[in-house]
Amino acid sequence: MWTKPTNQEYPAYFQNYIDLVSEGSLEDTLNTQLKNTTALLSGISETQANYRYASGKWTLKEVIGHIMDTERVMSYRLLRIARGDQTPLAGYDDDQYVKEASFHSRSLPDILEEFATVRRSTLSLVKGLSEEVWSRQGIANNSGISVSALSYIIAGHELHHIKIIKEKYLI
Repeated sequence: MWTKPTNQEYPAYFQNYIDLVSEGSLEDTLNTQLKNTTALLSGISETQANYRYASGKWTLKEVIGHIMDTERVMSYRLLRIARGDQTPLAGYDDDQYVKEASFHSRSLPDILEEFATVRRSTLSLVKGLSEEVWSRQGIANNSGISVSALSYIIAGHELHHIKIIKEKYLI
């Protein structure tokens, strides 16, 4: 368990996310991300949190909200597939989710508290998986995907967006 998935376990468009995750304990990675992301963003002012680096781009609050929403969707998929549910799972429109979430009306500390709650939930789910379900595959967004791949996508997706936050928002 806790090994990177092979490229046959997920659609090619997730390769970048999985490549961003270092070898080693995924549990440690997810825990470290929780600490590092919370520390990075907890000193941000509301003005900075509402910043858009370009017209039509999400605010920093919306990016954090997007990370949470995606983690929830991927964790739900992970749960369903890990439990043997072979029902094909629908995709989702991340722009629509952000639009409907009203992250702009919430404080950054409130959003970060929710982020921590979502991550702790993901950690509990992943830590409770048996080794035999780690490679189990299902269908999500019309493509085959494994429990392992979904776990690594969660970590890699956050790493991807934290890089953007550092480069575009915290300048």
